[in-house]
Amino acid sequence: MAPHPGDRSDPGERDSAYELFRRGSKLLEQRHPAAAAVVLERASHLEPGKASILEALGQAYFNQGAHALAAERFREIVDRDPLAHYAHFGLGLSEARLGHPRLARRHLRMAVRLKPESDDYRRALERFEGEAA
Repeated sequence: MAPHPGDRSDPGERDSAYELFRRGSKLLEQRHPAAAAVVLERASHLEPGKASILEALGQAYFNQGAHALAAERFREIVDRDPLAHYAHFGLGLSEARLGHPRLARRHLRMAVRLKPESDDYRRALERFEGEAA
């Protein structure tokens, strides 16, 4: 029996979500966040909840200044995996841009706790706490 076209177990569907993810990631690398977001949203519809797609989508939204959308994508990852350090980092930066210092600080601190060797995480937290003082 052939898989139903909407069935996520269909190998062609997974390949196309993966291909969309790759294209979106490349657009992000090339600093085209708006175009990347369009492609990555399509991938997200094919693979809902996929952390790698949501992370790239969060980056794309953040880089184009859509901080509320970025926060939603990073929050979705954190809700499913509370140990996802990069998602906490992205969520913290997004919340900071949205003017939510308490939430920003909480997520930036969590990112640093989860990956203390990250200079980027530590610098972001120090910068944010310095601005808040």
